[in-house]
Order: sequence, then C-alpha cells, then structure tokens
Amino acid sequence: MGQMFVVTLREGIEAFLIVAIAAAYLRKTGRDPLLPAVWWGCGVAVLLSLLLGGWLAEYAVQPVWEGTLALVAAAFIISMVVYMQRVGKQLRSAIGGQLESAAQQPGGGSWAAVFLFVLLMITREGMEMALITVTIARQNGLNALLIGAALGGLVTAALAWAWVRYGHRVNLALFFQVTSIFLAIFAFQLLLYGLHELTEAHLIPLIDNQYWHDATEDWAEGEVGGWITYALVLVPIAWLVIAYLRGQKNIQAA
Repeated sequence: MGQMFVVTLREGIEAFLIVAIAAAYLRKTGRDPLLPAVWWGCGVAVLLSLLLGGWLAEYAVQPVWEGTLALVAAAFIISMVVYMQRVGKQLRSAIGGQLESAAQQPGGGSWAAVFLFVLLMITREGMEMALITVTIARQNGLNALLIGAALGGLVTAALAWAWVRYGHRVNLALFFQVTSIFLAIFAFQLLLYGLHELTEAHLIPLIDNQYWHDATEDWAEGEVGGWITYALVLVPIAWLVIAYLRGQKNIQAA
C-alpha cells in the first residue's frame, strides 16, 4: 500500500505541475484559446495510460513477465528521480519554452502542437504509473493497491489545491527530495524482485539461475525484504526530521 501511495502521489503531483504550468503560461501570454488543447491532451493521455494498464494487467501473469515488468518499472523510477533532480528547478521555464515554440505554429498548427506537447508529457507520467501499478499489484494484491492509490490521489488533490492557493508556502523541493529517497529504495526492491522472478523462469544466461533464485528468496520475499519495506517508511521520515532540525538550527542562527 505504501508503495502505491507514494507512486500515486509523486506521479500525480508531477502531472499536475505540468498541466498547471502549461495552463498558467498560456493565460499569462494571452493565448487562452489554446487552453482546450491542454485539457484534451491531458484527457487523451489518461485514456491511453488506462488502456496500457489494462493490457498489462491481463497479459503480465507469468514469472517472466513479472520479472521483466519489475526491472522496467525500476528503470522508469530511476529515470523519474534523475529527471526531476535535473530539471525540477527549471521545470517552469522548460515547459514555457516548449509551449512558446508550439504556440507559434501557423494556423491550427498551434492548437495541435500544444495538444501533442501535453499529450506526450502526461502520457509519459501515465505510462510510468500504469506499469508501476501493475507491478505493485502483482506483489501486494489489488486491495492494497486500491487503498494506496485512493490515499495518494486524495493527498495529491490536497497538495495541488495548496499549490494553487498557497503556492509560495508549499515546499516542493523537500517533497521531491523525500519522495526521491523513497523511490530509490523502491527501485532497489523492484530490482531484487525482478531478478528473483527471472531466475525462477531460468531466463538469465551465464549464471546459475536456481542458485540465485534461492539466494534472493529472503531479499525479495523474506525477512530481509521486510526490512527493506520498513526502510521505505523509516528513511524518508528520518530525512524529514533532519530537514526540520536543520531548519530550526538556521532559524536560531539567524
């Protein structure tokens, strides 16, 4: 449940920021007629993501697919963290620059260009979400997934509202730091799980698959795996405590 909660929260906030920044930029530059392209791009992206999630849930039921999806999901998570660490601070200007190029297309081309830009940006988030969701469902079951997704969605909505209403008070930098730590540990967990499932199917060449399947049993599904799950919660909390203490120290020093 915890994995689904944080993934939903993180992907939801990233998608919201993309849409909010795009809409705000178009309004600021007097291009309100292009706003429907943003809404349509977002809607089509959500539909495509749902279709992908449904397809994966139907066909990804064998160890070979479970292992492969876990490794691909880990790669997506790592790329997500790296991307936001690299461009997070310049996200507003980066989106503005690309929208400016799209909005300058002649005739109806500007509407289509804005639509495609938003479609590609949100579809990337949605497909990451669909793939990771199916992987979590295979590991933890549907009930935990639904509860985590519902809680993540509610908190995402609350943060999105707070960002719109009190944008200057929402510490998005700390939010991305904490969720990045969580996702890095989760990616490590998925890598172990993927290796475990692929060795069960005897698909990794040049190694003794049975030996490595047995060796990773405790890490993927046993006591060590349980401690990794605890770390998903405890390490981000520790980071929040450290950030709070640092903030208090800086206030006292000032």
